[in-house]
Amino acid sequence: MINNTENTKQASLSTEEGRGVMPHLIILGDGMADWHVPSLGGKTLLQYADTPAMDWLACHGRCGMLKTVPDGFHPGSEVANSSILGYDQHLVYEGRGPLEAASIGVDLQPGDLALRCNLVCIEGDIIKNHSCGRLETEEGDQLIRFLQEHLGNERVHFYTGVQYRHLLVIRGGDKRISCTPPHDVPGQPWRQFEITADVPEAEPTAALLRELVRRSQELLPSHPLNKQRAAEGRDMASSIWPWGGGYRPQMQTLQQRFPAVARGAVITAVDLIRGIGRYAGLRVINVDGATGLYDTNYEGKAQAAIDALRSGDDFVYLHVEASDEAGHDGSIPLKLQTITDLDHRLIRPIIEALGNDVAIALLPDHPTPCEHRTHTAEPIPFCIYYPGIEPDSVQTFDEDACRAGAYGQLAGDEFINLFMQQ
Repeated sequence: MINNTENTKQASLSTEEGRGVMPHLIILGDGMADWHVPSLGGKTLLQYADTPAMDWLACHGRCGMLKTVPDGFHPGSEVANSSILGYDQHLVYEGRGPLEAASIGVDLQPGDLALRCNLVCIEGDIIKNHSCGRLETEEGDQLIRFLQEHLGNERVHFYTGVQYRHLLVIRGGDKRISCTPPHDVPGQPWRQFEITADVPEAEPTAALLRELVRRSQELLPSHPLNKQRAAEGRDMASSIWPWGGGYRPQMQTLQQRFPAVARGAVITAVDLIRGIGRYAGLRVINVDGATGLYDTNYEGKAQAAIDALRSGDDFVYLHVEASDEAGHDGSIPLKLQTITDLDHRLIRPIIEALGNDVAIALLPDHPTPCEHRTHTAEPIPFCIYYPGIEPDSVQTFDEDACRAGAYGQLAGDEFINLFMQQ
């Protein structure tokens, strides 16, 4: 159906009868955009990877660039993904913590400060990695329960999330503190990034969090799970790292903003995106084997999206984390694999099943360059395809080609408003 050697590609797409308003599907390859890489002949990873399905969408749709990180905001996935959905960050931004809380069903009360709580690996004084070398959720649950038993109280509560990503809630906490995301500072001395207060009134909260970090570094290495991991040569979860704190955000649902969306869903392996989806009024579809890593169940996610749209969902937000994690690892081969897998194993079957019946938008949320190993705020490429659209001249989906797309560069809610008009 998709021939990467032809400039003009032909489609053989199944047609589904009896649908009314065209449903909408956003396919989000987290961190997929990158910089030009000398070892790849000066190409970006999207340019170098084998992506016939992405190129089919670009060739048969219309493209552009999107500024997903407003000026003054950190290029985090919480900012970029909610911006893609059209939310004004100046009105809704509260950090990652409250989104994690929504994802795992923690109902925040007024004054509750919710923080993302990574389990990280610190060796000596250095942050070795932000993820403990791929901690499994079952392992993380043991450690979080251990921390709650020893450090939790009426004011402090630890909640289990997914893998290394967990939640810390401080009752009566002050959000006016500065916390550095751990994936921004791998290989650096952790003490340089201790939590500080932005105003004097927030110092008690900052001091409490610093003390929790210190106590966690005393407790965690003694846990039998960490001793076992160390004996096997695996990274220990040797510290907590709170960051991304905020209160419950005030967000309109997509149903309130777009009358055509009577029912919608979010498909992801990441708590953060589940939380955005829940606040946006989307139900969460869990897929067996969805890991958030390179070994995620691409086929299962694709089928879940197909089934949801065929069964009456008007809107699906399909998020795949793998490329972002590969970018944080700084692994060009692994990131190329994740891009190719996304194309061949997820996008292609969706086009073949629903290409005649659905509006599809394809984009990353932000770049995660392998060279840089963390997020950047540059505009990202996007493509919109739906049956009957008049294509522009773009033939491939990548950072350079999409700059010449018919949509130009968009920002704010321009992308989602444009997409939802179709």
